[in-house]
Amino acid sequence: MNRALIFVAKHSIALALSAMFLAPVLFLALTSLMTSNQTFTSDLWPHSWHPENYAEVFSKTPLLKYLGNTAMYAGLATGAMLLSSVPAAYALAKLRWRGRNLMMTLIICMMMLPPQVTTVPVYMLWANGHLTGTLWPLILPMLLGDAFSIFLLRQFLVTIPDEYLDAARIDGCGEWRTLLKVVLPMARPGIAAAAMFQFFYAWNDYYGPLLYTNENADNWTISLALASFRTLHHVEWHLVSAATLITMVPVIVLFFFAQKAFVQGVTLTGVKG
Repeated sequence: MNRALIFVAKHSIALALSAMFLAPVLFLALTSLMTSNQTFTSDLWPHSWHPENYAEVFSKTPLLKYLGNTAMYAGLATGAMLLSSVPAAYALAKLRWRGRNLMMTLIICMMMLPPQVTTVPVYMLWANGHLTGTLWPLILPMLLGDAFSIFLLRQFLVTIPDEYLDAARIDGCGEWRTLLKVVLPMARPGIAAAAMFQFFYAWNDYYGPLLYTNENADNWTISLALASFRTLHHVEWHLVSAATLITMVPVIVLFFFAQKAFVQGVTLTGVKG
């Protein structure tokens, strides 16, 4: 008993924060298993359990298709971001070239630029290319890099000692081989953190899919589909709660398996600026 009290006293802040973040999820899960009538009462615990609510959600909307669209968008955008942002971050962190500081300043300025500022010209560009109504306007720009990801990766790469890179260059490695064989294995936590930030952003992105895919329901992502489902079934809170919980499960599972690398990457980023 005393050991339990000591444990609670030592971790009281962490337990309080955990309860604060878990309470809405628990409330959502319990509501998803209630009847429609009970959701309008103040009862928090289901009078009877109704897991069939989840099957009813799938019968009312093609949720699997929207999950597939979202996984394709998030996966391809994350892969494209890594292909472009990792070499850019490496050049900013480890190579000496004229204009490097100016480029870093521009990248920081781009992070502060609201996306709404460039919405009209960018939308016209994709519309002229007949790609609106698809997910490609959300994926292809990632091949040009992402300002936040470049900044995050650069902050991690500067913590890698230059001696490892110098040793590789003395052994005859070029810059690309040094990046692939030396830097990438050491930068896995930082890359994992950047990848997860990008994946979570794409998974929850509502503004981009609303702008480019709203006209074509076949290419909706889960955030857009969930908003539509909530509009159509706004009084059926048990179904809305079940649909919301279903959309959360993939990212929770992903974070559960990658949390060690994610936390390590976020912790080490910014140790050296």
